[in-house]
Amino acid sequence: MKSNLAICKLIKYAEKYLGLHPADVNYKVNTILDLLNISYFEQVPVEYITTDIAELLAEFTSACVEDGIFEQQDGPYYCDKVMGALSILPSSVDGVFHQIYAEHGSKIAMEWLYGYCVANNYIKKAVLDKNPRFDSNGLVVTINLAKPEFRDPKQSAQGNKVQGGYPKCVICRENEGVVSRSKCTLRTVSLTLGGKPWFWQFSPYGYFREHGIAVNTIHTPMKVDKQTFVNILDFVDQFPNYFIGSNAALKRIGGSVLAHDHYQGGGEILPMHKVGFRQMFTMDGYEDLQIGIVDWHNTAVRICGTNRDKIVELATRINDAWNVYTNEELGLIPFTDGEQHHATSPTVVKKGNTYELTIILRSNITAEQYPDGVFHAHPEFHIIKKESIGLIEAQGLFILPGRLQKQLADVERCIANGLLTDDLKDFQMVYDETLAIVNKGVGNIHKAMEMELGSICERILKNTAVFKDDSQTVAFMQGLGFQLK
Repeated sequence: MKSNLAICKLIKYAEKYLGLHPADVNYKVNTILDLLNISYFEQVPVEYITTDIAELLAEFTSACVEDGIFEQQDGPYYCDKVMGALSILPSSVDGVFHQIYAEHGSKIAMEWLYGYCVANNYIKKAVLDKNPRFDSNGLVVTINLAKPEFRDPKQSAQGNKVQGGYPKCVICRENEGVVSRSKCTLRTVSLTLGGKPWFWQFSPYGYFREHGIAVNTIHTPMKVDKQTFVNILDFVDQFPNYFIGSNAALKRIGGSVLAHDHYQGGGEILPMHKVGFRQMFTMDGYEDLQIGIVDWHNTAVRICGTNRDKIVELATRINDAWNVYTNEELGLIPFTDGEQHHATSPTVVKKGNTYELTIILRSNITAEQYPDGVFHAHPEFHIIKKESIGLIEAQGLFILPGRLQKQLADVERCIANGLLTDDLKDFQMVYDETLAIVNKGVGNIHKAMEMELGSICERILKNTAVFKDDSQTVAFMQGLGFQLK
């Protein structure tokens, strides 16, 4: 049976890369045989093992299908269960992580955890590596081939509900080992934020390098308040090589899991963190802080300094003021029929001893002209991006739907042929603007398309800006007691 050799290879892989102890090999073999309902097995010497777990699991699936053990469509289920059995227990992962943290620091600890989650196939790195990614207009643009497109926010929220009430949502810690959600390989590590227990887990289909989430151990709704600022500053104190931030706790713009308090972060500095100030402010008693409007496409203010308490005080003042800010002339209405429309999305990096806390002002108010949101991607851009513009995209990393890989390639062929076909008529604007870029001297059509996508993403960010002019942001800040510098 070919599956015999495939199992031996996975066992050898687990010994080498997953911490499987030789004394536990027989136990793990028997666990796998029971899972696969196999009554015969013989150890086969394995001389070489690839580091590519996707390759090994493809071989395992093919062998089991050929041997009649399971059908091809059931492969992911059995792969998840087998790799879960071969991985060390969550308690061991947590213990190793904190031992590495104590001996070698946070960076090495996170690198170990990320590597383990790749090795046990929780992080689908082979899939992520296939996602197109490029820089354009000062932004990072990716096309996510693994993530389904949710053009309706209700559909997105529905996809994250859990039937039966256990676990209460898809990011609760109780998901470790849940077979029905393919979480046999999920491993988390404990954190303390604001003196309370939290935990960290990596995303299986991360949008950027070492993308993960910090999650409140208690299933409690998302919110942004003073404690949020304390918590995210605590996080970068412990993991200064990461950024961390929170989505706005609002429907349509705040991500899909609003029922459970969590933050997103990772080991990549996003474009917004690389830009400086466009306008500076001062405030009496806070002269040691740098405060200003971020030189960015949406509406964001930044507070920089080493004094945590003062940073939290000012961030809370801005957050609380924005939550109730009213300017009907600009279409900024904080509440309708008891529903809140204003919230902030904070994000922080630490450079040396200096914190850089950026607060993005968000609104999900709708209007007849913009039923998906006044400060959302406008309808002319929906063919490219209709989904919510959350924390990651607000910071300049766009996640575009996988369908675009083929559709845009077809548009490029139409440009080369000089005619947009009827089946692509929804891409007329993209066609016209890309052709104009080509005619300006960018001879490479694909490069011109990348430039066009960057331009569209920049315009979408400008759509999300609650203040379209710096003078409006200045007036808001002056109303809080800030003075122009």
